[in-house]
Amino acid sequence: MALYEHVFLARQDVSAQQVEELTTRFKGIIEANGGSVGKTEYWGVKSLTYRINKNRKAHFTLMNIDAPAAAVQELERQQRIDEDVLRALTLRMEALEEGPSAMLQKRERDDRGFGDRPRRGPRQAESNANSAQQNEGDK
Repeated sequence: MALYEHVFLARQDVSAQQVEELTTRFKGIIEANGGSVGKTEYWGVKSLTYRINKNRKAHFTLMNIDAPAAAVQELERQQRIDEDVLRALTLRMEALEEGPSAMLQKRERDDRGFGDRPRRGPRQAESNANSAQQNEGDK
């Protein structure tokens, strides 16, 4: 069987619980067709770069799939029919990523806040203005 990473976008006005139900239903489709879903990650509601069917935001979900091509084709067919799914992308992989994906790592890094960053010096424009004033005073 082949390995796939599958990401789908659900409409913004759908609740997180409904997205979880969609994920469970799609997982069932894969398992019914002889595959398995290794990991699912809910990435949350994110802004879209451009509007899709009048939606500016969407729920993002990742699924790592180990299944035959027919199972993935059936999953994509079901998602095209479903009104709550805006877009889906499936990529065939050589090996699936272990642990949290880059999106979850980014979220964890962003949640830490700014407490662990060193203080920055003065801005470049401020330092240029200060040095110009000093040069005039020296004359």
